[in-house]
Amino acid sequence: MDRETWADMAVFAAIADAASFTRAGVRLGVSASALSHRMREMEARLGVRLLNRTTRSVKPTEAGERLLARLRPALRDMDEALAALSADQERPTGRVRVTAHRSAAFGLVLPRLPGFALAYPDIRVELVVDDGLVNIVAQGFDAGIRRRPSLEQDMISVRLDDGVPLRLVASPDYLAAFGAPETPRDVLGHRCLSYRLPTAGSLYPWTFERAGETLSLEPPQQFLTNDIDMLCDAARAGLGLTWITADQAAPHLASGALVSLLEDWCPDLPPNYLYYAGRRHLPPPLRAFIDAMTA
Repeated sequence: MDRETWADMAVFAAIADAASFTRAGVRLGVSASALSHRMREMEARLGVRLLNRTTRSVKPTEAGERLLARLRPALRDMDEALAALSADQERPTGRVRVTAHRSAAFGLVLPRLPGFALAYPDIRVELVVDDGLVNIVAQGFDAGIRRRPSLEQDMISVRLDDGVPLRLVASPDYLAAFGAPETPRDVLGHRCLSYRLPTAGSLYPWTFERAGETLSLEPPQQFLTNDIDMLCDAARAGLGLTWITADQAAPHLASGALVSLLEDWCPDLPPNYLYYAGRRHLPPPLRAFIDAMTA
């Protein structure tokens, strides 16, 4: 059935229900004469009379009644489908699949999930923790969270936080054995623990910043890993100096397991961004997730 015929069927049912071209016209926002003309064209195309018209009323013919008996369930199903769609917009259902690097997954997404689950109990969240760069479209993700505002073409990005301070840390045992660096260049004489970027394979740079001055160094590498938690544990074990985030360092600094070094030279990591493919109409679960992450 083509679209024009389906639309005509809906008009026919509206006229039959209203028993009047005028009342049906008011409901549909069309003039009575336009509806009458449309029905004549429809009857001519089908080769059957569907309505009996008098000056006082409009009633279906016997053929029209048979058609209505088959037509009304289909129209009712369509109304219910549209109502369900509207309900989904008001109370989203379905799945949202997100990839985030480890710090963002634990520091940004996880703290917001309990409130999100209460507000949207019918949305299922799949969170894939991956420190590498991810093509979210190719790998079937709805959104990603990384520290760069534009990771792929045609992405829309939303800033989630401010830059995260880094801390250069070491254990008290290591410092007792090797001393503490007093200037950034002093790290060149220390055992250093470095982070290898999962996708690029390069090492995260050792960059110091203070009052507009930037100093990048390539210290000796005592230990390499692509896991930020492992870096923290290695530093606590006394293997050497390393960079971790201020949030990650805080409990270990408070307990005395780690010591913060050269704090006036410590830079900030870039902000986190939530990014997703540009679409005219976002799926309701994704829209709800974005709202929750940016609230």
